[in-house]
Amino acid sequence: MPPKLLAIDHIHVFVANRAESERWYERVLGLRRTPELEFWANDGGPLTLQDESAQIHIALFERPAKPCRSTIALRVHGSLFRQWQSHLEHELPGAVTVEDHEASVSLYFADPDGNPYEITTYEVSLSR
Repeated sequence: MPPKLLAIDHIHVFVANRAESERWYERVLGLRRTPELEFWANDGGPLTLQDESAQIHIALFERPAKPCRSTIALRVHGSLFRQWQSHLEHELPGAVTVEDHEASVSLYFADPDGNPYEITTYEVSLSR
């Protein structure tokens, strides 16, 4: 049996223009640079962004666009789901879809490079 994993550390996201993407991730998802890891962004390394509590980390790599088959799913409390829906529909008009999966409900959208995202909650009764 493998040893226990602690958490997902970060996710690599490939973007065409890292500076523009950094602004998008801050505006839409509230992710900001991780100051102690900024040095990695030199010479083609990742620009690491994080949420306010430093629990979610995304590493932006500037690379030519390629088709993406993975979706990055982020979980929220049911009580915040509608706030996220309102925020995303304001920031990304016409680009957000809602799916009721019975056991969960999700918002789907993509970043400017086509990387797909999902914001989901399993607290379905609180999300309505």
